[in-house]
Amino acid sequence: MNSTDMRSARGRPKTFDRDHVIAIAMQAYWDEGQAQVSMNEVCRRAKVSKPTLYKEFGSEDRLKQAVLIDYHKMTLAPLYDMLEQDQPFGAGLAALTEYILRDHRELGMPNGCLFVDMCQCREHLGALTGAQVDQFTVLSRTVFETWIETAKANDELKPSVSPRTAAIYFDAQIASIMNMQRQGTSAQDLQAVFRLALSVFE
Repeated sequence: MNSTDMRSARGRPKTFDRDHVIAIAMQAYWDEGQAQVSMNEVCRRAKVSKPTLYKEFGSEDRLKQAVLIDYHKMTLAPLYDMLEQDQPFGAGLAALTEYILRDHRELGMPNGCLFVDMCQCREHLGALTGAQVDQFTVLSRTVFETWIETAKANDELKPSVSPRTAAIYFDAQIASIMNMQRQGTSAQDLQAVFRLALSVFE
């Protein structure tokens, strides 16, 4: 490379890595709570300027929406896939329990659940992120409801079990366990509490 080429290379603008910024923001929001992490802090950790970040996402609301969509793909979609498999209800319940009670730290992930955190701070989110939270909440409960309906159709659950009520119940129990995990509750206690909560379906 001659001196002209070197000067040209040094003068080229760095390529903005959208996925890297989303990953950095996700880690921060997930680990510390999305309400506790500012755009300035995301910029500092991602090593990008604030104008560059706003040029790409337009607003903090759009950044959080993008983070939530990626988080959904990474952590919630696999859970839905488990419940949509053709398997006995008991096997699905066992798979759900194992997935929820995973040791996040051993997997290199923060404790708790970013989606649960955003649900609980729904009124403080921007319009786009809030709407995304609502959409994923409906999707989650629909998956649970369909799973329960299938189990009832296969005579694996009592006819009196309301799929809608059960879906809301599952949603609430998972949120509770994720909050307890974030607060540092031991794995043994988490397992005991979650298994007790789900024992009504066994």
